[in-house]
Amino acid sequence: MTRAALVVAAGKGVRAGGTVPKQFAMLCGKPMLAHSVSAFSSHPAVAQTTVVIGEGQEDQARENLGESVSFVTGGAERRDSVRAGLEALTTQGVTRVLIHDAARPFLPATVIDALLAALDHAPGAVPVLPVADTLATGDTTLGDNVPRAGLNRI
Repeated sequence: MTRAALVVAAGKGVRAGGTVPKQFAMLCGKPMLAHSVSAFSSHPAVAQTTVVIGEGQEDQARENLGESVSFVTGGAERRDSVRAGLEALTTQGVTRVLIHDAARPFLPATVIDALLAALDHAPGAVPVLPVADTLATGDTTLGDNVPRAGLNRI
């Protein structure tokens, strides 16, 4: 069984502002994207990591990640990028794929372990994490707190 990670990093980062797309912005001494790639490349159960990048981002991606990572050019929307990445993996004999957003840099190994275990029993899985943040209703004025019991992040 071959397990691969697909790190989606094809965005332009327009909403985040800055001089570079957010996946290439520095975070704790290295590009945000490098944190996500490292989480998978250092995990013993993940055989390969492929990064989906935007058109024209290959030089920047190689500068930030080196030559040991495979790159695929994504599409206009996230779903197009995921599809491009999955299509690239179909020719490589991959049987399990973990899809991750590069803008979520601090992926713990325990989440990877749980997802891989879930995929042994189901055709698909998502990480479900309890909501720890305080939530409130409201638009321009802060409203009532929302009880967190029963709420999860995916």
